[in-house]
Amino acid sequence: MIKTKNKKPSKSVESHLQPGPLDHTFTALIGVDVKGELWPCVEMPRSAELFGTKKAVRVDATVEGIELPNIGLMVTGRGGQMLSLSAKLRKQLGKDIGDEVTVRLTRRLT
Repeated sequence: MIKTKNKKPSKSVESHLQPGPLDHTFTALIGVDVKGELWPCVEMPRSAELFGTKKAVRVDATVEGIELPNIGLMVTGRGGQMLSLSAKLRKQLGKDIGDEVTVRLTRRLT
């Protein structure tokens, strides 16, 4: 289950097609099914629409306030992107697969 605070991108979708500042927040459960395996990632709702691509995108982000500079949003294989949450980060957050996290994207880098 994926929840999002933004029904539609808060700024013009056009503004996110190129690298630059952005302010997009979403909430999602940790755990994305990839070819039958549950990966410790969060899937970004409507990411292809926001970024104008189904390819990987690099961003600056925060997860529950912890900064993640220059991190890659990987392709899901279903037309969107997902953010991988390392074991170290999940331990810092006190979260694991099945828990909900809030992600804020602050800049598109690629």
